[in-house]
Amino acid sequence: MTTTVGTTPRVGHVGSDTTVLLKRSLRHILRSPDTIITTAITPIAMLLLFVYVFGSAIKVTGDSYVDYLLPGILLITVASGIAYTAFRLFTDVSSGIFERFQSMPIARSAVLWGHVLTSLVANLVSLALVMLVALAMGFRSHAGLLAWLGVLGILVLFTLALTWLAVIPGLTATSVDGVSGFSYPLIFLPFISSAFVPTEGMPPPVRWFAEHQPVTSIVDTIRNLFAGQPLGNEVWVALGWCVGLLLLAYALAMRTYRRKLG
Repeated sequence: MTTTVGTTPRVGHVGSDTTVLLKRSLRHILRSPDTIITTAITPIAMLLLFVYVFGSAIKVTGDSYVDYLLPGILLITVASGIAYTAFRLFTDVSSGIFERFQSMPIARSAVLWGHVLTSLVANLVSLALVMLVALAMGFRSHAGLLAWLGVLGILVLFTLALTWLAVIPGLTATSVDGVSGFSYPLIFLPFISSAFVPTEGMPPPVRWFAEHQPVTSIVDTIRNLFAGQPLGNEVWVALGWCVGLLLLAYALAMRTYRRKLG
């Protein structure tokens, strides 16, 4: 594979260039760990609020509302985290370092992949923090090793899909408010799904939307994996949504990136 930056060709250096830029982004996060903490605060606050304030009034299958609620909170954690991905990319673009990278002998795709992999690492840390709080609140799982790996795989696919989606406003936004605001609909979407309450009690139009949007199938699949329950066809719907969104977001992000370079 040959990638050209300026007039200097790069042959087979995408991996090493991406690693260098990944380390750069991770160093920025390590110098400002409050980014990850802030990302986890909102989902943890929701977890505490819904379990200890509303949990006794919500009827769900199973004995523990925290077990029912956690999968949706994990998706909200990812949606909160990718806003910082868009912001970090926007900062590079607006500060001029983005153009500086393009003039250096590095693979062009490495610039984006450095941000994408940083987002994946940061979000996995935030998800681990939320999981620890859930365990302290009484969350228990009957899942085996394969089920836990299945949960991890779905969360990784979901994170990558939203991260590539975040690349688009990161490259095109003209203000901090614009780059941060795109994540709000993503955070709101789980509220119209099976993440907080079963869909059976919703009005028909709302129920139809809740049952046919991606969050419900992903949440239900993760919930069944945690509970050690049969997955049925829901797992294929969830994987279809994750992979489909990932491919679409990647294609749109790369198209936006090429236009930005042009």
